[in-house]
Amino acid sequence: MTGVPGRGRASPPAHAPRAEQVRETRRRVLAAARDLFVRRGYAGATVDAIAHRAGVSTQTVYNVVGGKAEVLKAVYDVALAGDDVPVPITERPHAVAMRSAPDAATALAIYAQVGRQMLERAGPLLVTVYIDAPQLDAQVRAFVETIEAERRAGTGVVAGWLAERFGLREGVTVAEARDVLWTLLAPETAHRLVHLCGWSPARWEAWIARTATEALCGS
Repeated sequence: MTGVPGRGRASPPAHAPRAEQVRETRRRVLAAARDLFVRRGYAGATVDAIAHRAGVSTQTVYNVVGGKAEVLKAVYDVALAGDDVPVPITERPHAVAMRSAPDAATALAIYAQVGRQMLERAGPLLVTVYIDAPQLDAQVRAFVETIEAERRAGTGVVAGWLAERFGLREGVTVAEARDVLWTLLAPETAHRLVHLCGWSPARWEAWIARTATEALCGS
C-alpha cells in the first residue's frame, strides 16, 4: 500500500455506488431478457416476465433499459460487442490487429474470426431479431433497418481500408467490395449456413475468410 503522507484517501463521488447499482441491475435485466427471448421468442418475452426473472419490478425494467423493443436492442448490442463497456470499435483489439495485418488475407481472416465470435454470442437471437420481432413491432423493424445501415457503413470502411492498404482485385470497386462484405457477413447468411445447413461456426468463419479474399483481393 502506498499513499501520500498526511493525506487521506479521496472519497468516491456520492453518486458512484448508485451508478454501479444501476449498471448491475441493467446487466441482470439484459441477462434475463436474453434467456427469455431465446426460449420464448419476442411475443413470449413480456416485460413482466423479464422483470420477474431478473428479480426487479416492471417499472425498473423501463427505468434502466426501456420498453421491450429497447430491451431487445440492448441485448443484441451487448451480444455483438461481448460486453457493455463503451469502447469504440476502432479501439478494440481486433481492429488493432487488423490494422497491423501484413496482408489482405490475414486482415480478412481476422475479420472473419470476429464475425464468428459475434455469431457465437448473438446467433441464438438472430431469429428473434431478424424474423419474429420485426413482424410484431415497428420499433424493432426500425432497429433492424438501423443496424443493417450501420453494418453496411462499417463494411464500407473496411473495404476502403483494404483498397488503400493492400489494393483490391482488378475491376473491383470499393462500393462493390463493401456490398460483398455486407452480404457475406449478413445475419441471414449466417443463419442459413450455420442453423439451417448445419455448418459449424468454424467452417463458416473459414468460408468467409476464403471467399472474401478470393472475391476482393485475389490476383
